[in-house]
Parts: sequence; C-alpha cells; structure tokens
Amino acid sequence: MEKMSMSHEDYLEAMVMLGATTEASVRSVDVAAKMGVSKASVNKAMSVLKEKGLAEQPYYGDITLTETGYAYGSSVLERHEALSRFLNKALGIPADVAEREACLMEHAISDESFEKWLAFIKGLDLE
Repeated sequence: MEKMSMSHEDYLEAMVMLGATTEASVRSVDVAAKMGVSKASVNKAMSVLKEKGLAEQPYYGDITLTETGYAYGSSVLERHEALSRFLNKALGIPADVAEREACLMEHAISDESFEKWLAFIKGLDLE
C-alpha cells in the first residue's frame, strides 16, 4: 500500500490505540480528544480514510476500520512503540522526548529499513 501523509497515519494509529478494529468502533469525539484536534478535523480526515478504503463511518456514526486500515494503523503503532522503547531504554532519552521523536521517525523510515532495524534490536533486551 502506498504511504499516506503523517497526519492520516496518526489518525489510524490513534484509532487503533482507542480500540478500533473491523468489529469495534470508536467515536469521532474520542479521536479528536486523543489527538488534540477538533471534531471537524476528524471528519475531514475520515473523508480521506473512507475514500482510501481504510475506514468506515455511516453518516455521523461511529468509526470502524477496514482490514487494511487496521493493519496499517497497527503497523504505525508497532513502529512507534518500538522506536520509543529503543530511544528511551537503549539510548537513555527521556520518555517524553522519546515519545515525541518516535512519532516523527515512525513516518520517515521505510518499511525495509524498519524491518532490518527491528531484526537488529530484537537481540537487545529493551523490555
């Protein structure tokens, strides 16, 4: 699947974090609160995500993710968590800084580079 904008990846990641799946839904207002944006911003992003076949939302209803949307959002979340843990545990970067920087890095790294990096750090004990 083609890479999306950082913003749209963040929406998918937030929805997965809030518990959205192909079966379980989340409310727009909860996504807005989690991301610190307006409900109108969520609605605008949802238009794009629905158009790309990543999310479903009946008119003013709750949001569910398609299988592709859930897989994409879960992948972004996995990257974020692995990068944040590495920055914090392996490099000693304060947790709040590690969180913020992991959010930037998760969007910039290619799938191939991430997979190689993940294989490398699996040998490190970061738990």
